[in-house]
Amino acid sequence: MEWSEAMPETSVVPEDVADGSQNAESSRERGGGIQSIERAFSILTQISQQDDGINLADLSKAVGLHTSTPFHLVRTMVERGVVRQAKDTKRYHLGRMIFSLAASSSREVDLIATATPYLESLAQGSGEGSHFAMLSGDDVVIVARGAGTGAFQMVERAGGVRPAHCTGIGKVLLAGMDDARFEAWLGGTTLKALTAKSITDPEKLRLEIEQVRKTGVGYDDAEYDDEVRCVACPVRDFSGQVVGAVGVSGPIWRMTLQRMESITHSVRQTAVHLSKDLGYSRD
Repeated sequence: MEWSEAMPETSVVPEDVADGSQNAESSRERGGGIQSIERAFSILTQISQQDDGINLADLSKAVGLHTSTPFHLVRTMVERGVVRQAKDTKRYHLGRMIFSLAASSSREVDLIATATPYLESLAQGSGEGSHFAMLSGDDVVIVARGAGTGAFQMVERAGGVRPAHCTGIGKVLLAGMDDARFEAWLGGTTLKALTAKSITDPEKLRLEIEQVRKTGVGYDDAEYDDEVRCVACPVRDFSGQVVGAVGVSGPIWRMTLQRMESITHSVRQTAVHLSKDLGYSRD
């Protein structure tokens, strides 16, 4: 784990190297899978611009391809639900999967936008970095963060993936799973030891997750990094489902066990208020 008094740096690839690498790779892949993807996107773009749909002949003309090529591509898209074909007119329209993906993306964007002010307030109040994490499949992804005010902040950027079994946010998200999903996750996961305190015994993790469910708080006591402690709480939507975890992380020399009590209270209150904004009510 890195600590910094400045903003995290981004990796920079020399322009000439990047261009050469990209051009070489493009040359190798052009005409294969990349070309098919480009054509598929062109087809989707044309379909999306037609309120009344578009037939195969017009679609082929619009994308500048012989009819056989769009036919095979669009047939695959229909099978996948990305495009639908009206039975009566045979015209193509965007399919249910496109709208489903758009709705999911919109929901996540709205959730992040709602969480961000709370994260900033939590970071300002605690002096430590705050973060909001969600599950993407079985991965724990940090989707938003607030910068702390104390010296030496953890270098952590949105989009980072964290192990579930040894982080506070991960334990909270695991606790939000039903038993069947949790057991399926546990059966397909290797509990790696990242520090001497990491939980690597499945039975111990089961007990830990049960405790998180009871208390509504997940802790990482130097389990992910020897120098870091974290506390996290679940965020729920209107249905009561856990949709994310809000947490605070900091160096163990500042996040003392005595100070963890007050930080836990702040994190819990932040999760309660954010959940309320998402429509959750205990009543």
